[in-house]
Amino acid sequence: MKLNCEGCAGCCLDWRPLASTPSNHERRGPGEPLDDAYNLVPLTRDEVARFVERGFGDALTPRLWRVDEETPGVVVDGVRLAAVGGRPVFFVGLRNAPKPVAPFDTDRRWLRTCVFLDPETLQCRIHDADTYPGECGAYPSYNLDLGVGTECERVEAEHGGERLLDDDPGEYEGPLLGPQALGAKLFGYPDPDELAGAVERMREGALRETDRAAFVGVAAGSRPGTLDVDDERAAAGTADVLDADSWVGRAIDEWEAAADGEADNTGDDAAGVGNDDTAAIDGDETTTDAIGSRAPDAPTGDEIEVARGAPETPGWDAVDDAE
Repeated sequence: MKLNCEGCAGCCLDWRPLASTPSNHERRGPGEPLDDAYNLVPLTRDEVARFVERGFGDALTPRLWRVDEETPGVVVDGVRLAAVGGRPVFFVGLRNAPKPVAPFDTDRRWLRTCVFLDPETLQCRIHDADTYPGECGAYPSYNLDLGVGTECERVEAEHGGERLLDDDPGEYEGPLLGPQALGAKLFGYPDPDELAGAVERMREGALRETDRAAFVGVAAGSRPGTLDVDDERAAAGTADVLDADSWVGRAIDEWEAAADGEADNTGDDAAGVGNDDTAAIDGDETTTDAIGSRAPDAPTGDEIEVARGAPETPGWDAVDDAE
């Protein structure tokens, strides 16, 4: 599989404010995510545990789904949630943050991106680390095998150029689907009553640190192939998330503050395309009106992230030389 990723990062950021026809592909089917994250990458149990062990539990966030009356579910905070065996099911993915980026040869603008995306090079800061998610490494192989549209093709259609250079998915570890996903990528929260308040906060984009920690702990303590949870392991994971103080969590706070500082200056400069959802976020942070607005004087990734301990990215010349 050959891709042209330089200057793109379409799979790592929410570029709906730059699209005349924003995709809603994550909100089709029997379940509707309560958050508005775009391209959330579901992590496996082992990947969740690895992030927590490395001190990056504050980089993780959960996703729940709203379902109709015909779909198995449980009601919490007035919302019918997708459930298996009476347990609300959820993914754990990577948080996002507003960052000043310039994908697809556009002007530098505030967009929601993966917390690990370098806003200048548009490269992943953990691409060569053992925490790099398997699903990120395989993308878009899953889509090609399943006949589902890729972010590469959406970028080509909207902004031109060639991103997907061939349609051979290549060799990769297949996606976890069906029953085998339980406890391995799709987790069941043991006690729905404990989620009272948290579901409403997720809908409002106001999850607390304690909310996120509880979900991550359950994922880390889950047993693959089942809905069982090791209570001791889950409690330890929750505690580790609450203790986490990584450069990621601190950078998110700084990016939010910087974007909020621009919110009063958006005026007619925002790139809005009539999509009321584009300024919404992943259920972790405070909504900012700066999303989509130009960011010529915004801080750099070095100032916000590298200064707090983030690894630098090699740049695209280094990638070209290695090929």
